[in-house]
Amino acid sequence: MADLRWKTISSELLFDDRWFKVRKEVCETPGGKIVDPYYVYDFPTWVGAVPVTAEGKVIMVRQYRHALGETCIEIPGGCVDDTDEDHEKAIARELLEETGYQFSAYKYLGRISPNPSTNSNLLHMFLATGGEKIAEQQLDENEEIELEFFTINELKQLIKENKIVQSMHVSCILYALIELGELKL
Repeated sequence: MADLRWKTISSELLFDDRWFKVRKEVCETPGGKIVDPYYVYDFPTWVGAVPVTAEGKVIMVRQYRHALGETCIEIPGGCVDDTDEDHEKAIARELLEETGYQFSAYKYLGRISPNPSTNSNLLHMFLATGGEKIAEQQLDENEEIELEFFTINELKQLIKENKIVQSMHVSCILYALIELGELKL
């Protein structure tokens, strides 16, 4: 197989903020074509989980998403912090902060890219099971999150009716349903 990777000739940081960076690059393809400009968006690494309580209910979060202008149903998750030892510790922290639940088991479901043509980061997906409420939510300053609880069949119906619009979250849910034996391929 041919090596299809591009060579980066130059890279200029155009925007640098805590949650988002933008680079303008000049690249050369294996065939010698110069691509100028090529913009790359750097976001932190993300984690997300389908969290299932000890009673078998799936915890989803409902929150307003300003860029879309809609209130969305999503899986809990967020950014990996510098203080997180690994991705599993990051999702355990996020789940506790956003839901107040602690989970007895985590199954790594893989990684996906939000958009490999522009974004450099990945979402690491988990299935968290055995959830027990141990605390109240500890939300970030700008977070306003409501919890909703669904059966597996209700979650499947949300997917079927296109009620979950966050594509990475739909992917994580589908991988979790496969892991739970609730979706056959």
